[in-house]
Amino acid sequence: MIAGMLSREQADGVFERIRRLSCADEVEALFTGSRFALTRFANNTIHQNVEEENSVVSIRANFGGRTARATANQFDDESLRRAVAAAESLARVQAPDPDLLPMPDLREAHGRTGESPVPTRYFAETAAVTPADRAEVVKNVVSVAAKHKLTAAGIYSNSEAEEGIFNSRGLANWHRQTLAEVSITMLGGDSSGWQKANSPDVRNLVRDLDPARLAETAAQKAVESAHPREIAPGKYTVILEPAAVLDLVGFMFWDFSGVALLDQRSFLNDRIGAKLFGENINICDDAQHPLQAGATFDGEGMRRQRVQLVEGGVVKRVVYARGTARKMKNSEYAAKAGPIAATGHGFPLPNEMGEMPMNIVFGAAEGTQSAERPQNVEEMIAATERGVLVTRLWYIREVDPYEKIVTGMTRDGTFLVENGKVQCGLRNFRFNQSLIAMLSNVEAMSVPVRASGEEAFDMVVPAMKVREFNFTEATKF
Repeated sequence: MIAGMLSREQADGVFERIRRLSCADEVEALFTGSRFALTRFANNTIHQNVEEENSVVSIRANFGGRTARATANQFDDESLRRAVAAAESLARVQAPDPDLLPMPDLREAHGRTGESPVPTRYFAETAAVTPADRAEVVKNVVSVAAKHKLTAAGIYSNSEAEEGIFNSRGLANWHRQTLAEVSITMLGGDSSGWQKANSPDVRNLVRDLDPARLAETAAQKAVESAHPREIAPGKYTVILEPAAVLDLVGFMFWDFSGVALLDQRSFLNDRIGAKLFGENINICDDAQHPLQAGATFDGEGMRRQRVQLVEGGVVKRVVYARGTARKMKNSEYAAKAGPIAATGHGFPLPNEMGEMPMNIVFGAAEGTQSAERPQNVEEMIAATERGVLVTRLWYIREVDPYEKIVTGMTRDGTFLVENGKVQCGLRNFRFNQSLIAMLSNVEAMSVPVRASGEEAFDMVVPAMKVREFNFTEATKF
């Protein structure tokens, strides 16, 4: 039988059986489980309702620097025995890795301060959302579409997930989380509008974010962008809504990694300590932030630390897995990369990617106008003589890894702004834009919000008004 979700106590019991079955020097079990339910709608009608539930254990065996994994999604003794045997057989035939560290114990993983407060990210109300509840929300969204003579499509989902890591050196971490998410696209004859939001607490999604209000915003974008004009490509002042910001900047953060520096594949090579962005740009990675989500420990069980990546436009630090930190201490970067120690951003071993910051929080630097007086999107529009308002972006690809030039297109609500007002919809643009230049030309920012897009992971980011954003051509739609 396929296993459903486990409780922490059940996972603890499964790991004890794994320990008894294993003869490895060290053994680790990484548990992941989820229950995901989704209602999908199109053409103003619900056409799909699905639900799935599963749990998996990934077992890592270590013999003197030889390590490998095997997985199982059934937890009877025979299934666990086969998975343990597979992990150990694979590990024994690996070449020894001289850089592989022993698995962390509880003291190393949690730091000298011991256990840290864990934010509440599991809400029973979110887990309990039913198909009928989701259908009621979709009904309200569709009624907005009908009122504006538009066609609605999208999804409303709710999920609960768990993640745990146990090892034979006494480490035991467990995380539970829920998430409710709505994505809405409103379609007109030659226009469209879009909105998306999620929250671990469905009460925030329904009460504070309000799918009906999101539907009205998406509908307004579709109505106001009807019969779009075409204007010449070139460099424009743009107002990027938060979803557009995160989908762009998401391409940077694989590079804020010690392994990326060592491999000479980061755009931060030879730039640590340099003022790379505008002085109003602050970026940190903070798993404890109240608008963030996800576990507060990494793939090895290490506590995720808050890391100031960029301060006042200056690149301050990158993140490190345990093995990366040891390598970096003996590298050319040791003198200029700041304090080098594991920051709790590693992926499960073995892997080739090392680490990455996954809980990005943007904030305006203290003492700058963006910090002292953040502007909302309406204020940015009112202060713009001529520019382009962008709802979201898609099909983004990297063109130049070192200068961080990316290309992509606008969609679902692109507007001409003149004399402080939205004048009309525009045909969409293709852009070629350096992210370094973009974050050096930010004129104004809003209060950061939890944002969700399609091309990058969720972040806490503001809307941004940016000078000289480079549109290279107009599209035909």
